[in-house]
Amino acid sequence: MIRVNQAGELGAREIYRGQIAVLKDHPCAPVLVEMAEQENEHLAAFDKLIAERGVRPTALSPIWRLAGYALGAGSALLGERAAMATTVAVEDVIEEHYQKQLDALDSLDEGDEAELRQLIAEFRADELKHRDVALENGAEDAPAYQILSRSVKSGTRLAIWLAERV
Repeated sequence: MIRVNQAGELGAREIYRGQIAVLKDHPCAPVLVEMAEQENEHLAAFDKLIAERGVRPTALSPIWRLAGYALGAGSALLGERAAMATTVAVEDVIEEHYQKQLDALDSLDEGDEAELRQLIAEFRADELKHRDVALENGAEDAPAYQILSRSVKSGTRLAIWLAERV
């Protein structure tokens, strides 16, 4: 869980870096910066857990950096709404992923992994807020929204699957 979540937050940081690089002078920039700051906090928390618990990070981190930045910049080049649509798609998948982890943690004894359970629940709530903010900022009005959404969701699910294994 810690490895895949750290990898995901690394990818999220890079998506926002790419979007901000392209949209830094657009009205949505402050919203992107705020969401990026939360993703940086999430990444720092999982980086700390990786170090404390001696968890091996995914070997795919260089790919997540590049792919995340490319997805962020590429979606932003399509416009603010496409950037927001990308956020909605990613956050939909991450919310499901975090919920599955919470369900698995709930099957443990009450005191086991309480800190991790709380952290994942908090970050899941943050991701849901990001999704809602993106929806409020016109995500569903992006050109070819359904195609973009399905593509990003598929890529995000593949990234999770790979990070769980590599």
